[in-house]
Amino acid sequence: MPKTKIQKQAIVTDLTERVGKAKSMVFTDYKGMTMSQLSALRLVLSDLSSELSVTKNNLLKIALKENGFKVDDDAIFSGPIATLFSYGDEIAPIKALTKALKDNGIGKTKAGFLNTEYLTDAQVNKLAQLPTKDELRAKGVGSLGAPLYGIVGVLQANLRNLVYAVEAIRKQKGGE
Repeated sequence: MPKTKIQKQAIVTDLTERVGKAKSMVFTDYKGMTMSQLSALRLVLSDLSSELSVTKNNLLKIALKENGFKVDDDAIFSGPIATLFSYGDEIAPIKALTKALKDNGIGKTKAGFLNTEYLTDAQVNKLAQLPTKDELRAKGVGSLGAPLYGIVGVLQANLRNLVYAVEAIRKQKGGE
């Protein structure tokens, strides 16, 4: 049964709110995915402070326009699309989405937004290849810690050499 105008306005209001909160969005063609695959993907995405929503394209266009997003390519909104809204980490949900699409061999990303910047399909896929925030933090901490480990090694070497010298003198003087 078709939705009434009031129901559509409520959906647009909800979508406008979600678009405004999202740090990144990705539009994807999910055609061919089963409900169980979509449910599993939604479960993974919910753990990453994001959600996958299937809505009518025209209602999504209205919500995007109300938030000041401009999409010049109408081909993005052809056929059924699902929208990924990321509220926490901007990249991790995109990585999970592209991995799920690749693993299932079904669907593809069409475009997206990082904050307010429009991203093409190729740019979305490049973002998905970036390391997550946690991986970058670990690399940063490792880089900061490496010189400290070097200093500790140098200081220990001097003490170790002193012990070897004292030991050699002790043996030379007839000690055991």
